[in-house]
Amino acid sequence: MTPAHAREPRGSDNVRSQHIAGILRDEILAGDLPPGTWLRQDELAARLGASRIPVREALRMLESEGLTESFPNRGSRVPVLSLEDVNTYYRMRERLEPLALSESLPHLTDHHIADLERIQNEIESQADVKRFLFLDRDFHMTTYAGCRSGHLLAMTERLWNSTQHYRRAFMGLADPHRAAIVNAEHRLLLDAVRRRDPEDGERYLSGHIRRTRVELTAHPELFLEEG
Repeated sequence: MTPAHAREPRGSDNVRSQHIAGILRDEILAGDLPPGTWLRQDELAARLGASRIPVREALRMLESEGLTESFPNRGSRVPVLSLEDVNTYYRMRERLEPLALSESLPHLTDHHIADLERIQNEIESQADVKRFLFLDRDFHMTTYAGCRSGHLLAMTERLWNSTQHYRRAFMGLADPHRAAIVNAEHRLLLDAVRRRDPEDGERYLSGHIRRTRVELTAHPELFLEEG
């Protein structure tokens, strides 16, 4: 029997597609559907209690978010990235996200600042990698919440989506100092955000992303399995 939460909701095709996309998005970002997993429409429709049309549209939505890729006559799968791909995506992030931050800062409210403080406090008390990845994403996306450019935010989120699996694999590597470094960098960034200082904020954020890129791409073994 199909689980109640996965059953196709009543309503328009768009509502059903959004529902299916939400389920698959969560599974991909959580690592339940790792890179290289083929997403067969018939299998997904059967598993989620849906018809093929909203499943097909959901896969198109996810492709626009960087979470799936399609191949003619073969279907869709969770993208597989090379070390070079990830290096390029992180270099793009180093340039785009400081811009998103500087565009966001004038529009952030005291409520946003309070949310950032709460999120960072939880990050510092967190030992679970899966929860850390969720909170880390939430922290950074909250700093961009004031950005008025939908295109910039969409590209930022797409780059995060595309590299999520490799960040997860990287965080699984044992390093007793990594958490302390991440927390120190987050605290510097939070201080710049609180002061609405775009110069410091951009510098801290760019360095934060660059350090992750350098450390991540120093581990080519993380990319061998997916080719």
